[in-house]
Amino acid sequence: MPVFAANPILIDFPESFESSRLLIRAPLWGDGAPLNEAVAESLEELRPWMPWAQTLPAPEDSEANIRDARLKFLARSDLRLMLISKETGALVGSSGLHRIDWQVRRFEIGYWVRTACAKQGFVTEAVNAITQFAIDELQANRIEIRCDAQNARSAAVALRAGYTLEGTLRSDSSDVNGELRNTLVFAKVRGTEF
Repeated sequence: MPVFAANPILIDFPESFESSRLLIRAPLWGDGAPLNEAVAESLEELRPWMPWAQTLPAPEDSEANIRDARLKFLARSDLRLMLISKETGALVGSSGLHRIDWQVRRFEIGYWVRTACAKQGFVTEAVNAITQFAIDELQANRIEIRCDAQNARSAAVALRAGYTLEGTLRSDSSDVNGELRNTLVFAKVRGTEF
């Protein structure tokens, strides 16, 4: 079991791990180009759900985004994870552990997959592996998945990964068009689901 320091920056844990088909790792300098390519390919599918996917970023903006994510990973303030195909080496998508509360050891898993890799089970596989990583390496007490109530595919991933639907937050945030949306909250909790 890892020892948790008062300062999260002192917490040590692996920067990569694997599932059956994926290398799941922290962002690295140079990941901006494959990220930009994957977003460009998938923009139409991402646009309804992801505020950051309303326009295609310039390649240098994608690299800056990756470098910022790398710094946040090192600071332990946000743990973005790149999903890489072990077979091809291509970027499948991105996930991570967000909205971290180190005192409670609460994490939220977010995810997206590039269009060419959709409907192949990669996201569910990644969510299962990231969940186990959070339990084993980060001593998670609570892991959440939140999604727009209209995003049926995202909700289906949470259910396939064994998360419990705890409820619906009504009119709790804005969607990508600035309209009020409902958010589904799924969770796994230590002592109950793991």
